[in-house]
Amino acid sequence: METPALSLDRITCTFVSPDNPGQRYTAVRDVTLDVAPGEFVSVVGPTGCGKSTLLNVGAGLLEPSSGEVRVFGERLAGINRRAGYMFQSEALMPWRTALQNVTAGLEFRDMPADEARRQGEAWLQRVGLGGFGDRYPHQLSGGMRKRTSLAQTLVLDPDIMLMDEPFSALDIQTRQLMENEVLELWAAKRKAVLFITHDLDEAIAMSDRVVVLSAGPASHPIGEFTIDLARPRDVAEVRVTQRFIELHKAIWDVLREEVLKGYQQQKKAA
Repeated sequence: METPALSLDRITCTFVSPDNPGQRYTAVRDVTLDVAPGEFVSVVGPTGCGKSTLLNVGAGLLEPSSGEVRVFGERLAGINRRAGYMFQSEALMPWRTALQNVTAGLEFRDMPADEARRQGEAWLQRVGLGGFGDRYPHQLSGGMRKRTSLAQTLVLDPDIMLMDEPFSALDIQTRQLMENEVLELWAAKRKAVLFITHDLDEAIAMSDRVVVLSAGPASHPIGEFTIDLARPRDVAEVRVTQRFIELHKAIWDVLREEVLKGYQQQKKAA
């Protein structure tokens, strides 16, 4: 069998409770999840179920309490340098132009300035911002800033893409445009993708596989679904197909009770 690009093996993450330092809180428990090279995997689950925690573990930003992370078969120690991370909130530096933001990572890798600029301009062109390299983040729309963030991540040519609800703040039309752009870029390079989202429609429309997490605490996988929709896909058009509707019902049947549990837990905490 092909070695997974990213392998989370029996991952458990336990933290000190922020409300009571004498207590500990287990966010995720005994989670095993593999992402194959070229595979697009989405993780869905209730708010607070530890989705972002798993992404941070895969990025090497968080060391698990127990379990092991492997990247293309090698045990991960420290930052995952074969992964690119696209955050939910924008990571653009406001004092740098769009082009300067895109080339920042290349500069940190000591790439010559002329080559970094050439690659940065090429990626801005690929995400539809060829004429906006001299604009600062405050001069760009929300969708344009997300495109800049996408170019900022992809210009480093990572083998693994970690994406934490990157389009959640966008309006529905811009969101669907961005989803289609990501799928088009992914199809061209076929990188491994681990995608976190609250939106079940988004997960089904984009993925090869959807993993469902239980409500916290001690979240764990409770369902895994192969998305057998033909590619290439248009995320708006695929949602009206019969197979999409069938998949949505099957996954929602597993997810519904966990969402209700998570909601009740949030009400109780409030």
